[in-house]
Amino acid sequence: MAQSVPEYTVDAAWPKRLPNNWIIGQVAGIAVDSNDTIWVIHRPQSLTPQEAGAIQNPPFSLCCVPAPSVLQFDQAGNLLQAWGGPYWDRENSLWVDDSPDGVWPSNEHGITVDREGNVWLAGNGDGNLVLKYNNDGTELLLVIGTVESSSGPGMNTEDFDEVIITGGSNDIARLGRPAEVEVDEGAREVYIADGYANRRVIVFDMDTGEYKRHWGAYGRVPNDAPLPSYDPDAAPAQSFLGPVHSVRLSDDGLVYVADRTANRIQIFLKDGTFVEESFIAPWTLSNGSVWDIEISPFAGQPFLFVADGANNRIWIVNRESMELVGEIGGGGRNAGYFDWLHNVAIDSDGNIYTAEVNEGKRIQKFNLLD
Repeated sequence: MAQSVPEYTVDAAWPKRLPNNWIIGQVAGIAVDSNDTIWVIHRPQSLTPQEAGAIQNPPFSLCCVPAPSVLQFDQAGNLLQAWGGPYWDRENSLWVDDSPDGVWPSNEHGITVDREGNVWLAGNGDGNLVLKYNNDGTELLLVIGTVESSSGPGMNTEDFDEVIITGGSNDIARLGRPAEVEVDEGAREVYIADGYANRRVIVFDMDTGEYKRHWGAYGRVPNDAPLPSYDPDAAPAQSFLGPVHSVRLSDDGLVYVADRTANRIQIFLKDGTFVEESFIAPWTLSNGSVWDIEISPFAGQPFLFVADGANNRIWIVNRESMELVGEIGGGGRNAGYFDWLHNVAIDSDGNIYTAEVNEGKRIQKFNLLD
């Protein structure tokens, strides 16, 4: 028997007010761990001087102080802990990185928490890194990628003015502004959506960082040749158009990849074998419609939830047919609507959590209706 399409209502009181006069900036990532606590990574450096007036020299106003980059909440919206990220040196008017080993990403992006409680971060700024921390952020356990940029093919991206220099999409040592991480504990592997500069999914050993495999669109060897902008009337791009913005694993062993500006989800087996692709809101231009993917937690995982930061909706997709069956939200700044929706997560009760970048700068909770 087919499951009915879930319905949601926004919880406008979630989360509760932050302590310490803290404020959050662009929220690039949100995740739910195995204990149903909610993890957020935001970009303190995205706050304007007016928004962070209390830290200016001299202070502009009573409000506010940038919160640490990583925050953990319970389902009721209580802050459990916060850590990481740069701090503002008021005397010298600059951001300072005091993270373990000094490799904090210059532009925070994705966050994932594995079943052991380790926190995985992706950074799509300079450095091209994925970082694995212990639960309270006091120990850096693993670095995947290299801190320094290096010579190579590189790509232009619409999100950054400069040319991104990496080793290219077939370099197995360097990443290209990775966007998101997914962990497969059973296989002890980590999948990386790589990313803003590269056009691939790449897989490493989650304990040692040893390279395992990578692939591009349709399971082929990635190609970094220039591509035209997305055209809804043209044949689908044979490479990921990018950014390769999200990767998710289902319980039945499928790998779902968000090719954001191509408005599509490509589905693979774990070895990179291509299964199928599906287009979401294919009329969408500019920033694309497939920003993040989350999978229903219930038996059979019947639905996908697709975050769309261009149309500012969560599309509900039947996972078997890949047909659109519902939507949540719409563009706007009121509770329940979105301004640059970027990331989506879901807890074991089916409640949804969202993160917004650019001028959105907030997180929201949507409760599943009975």
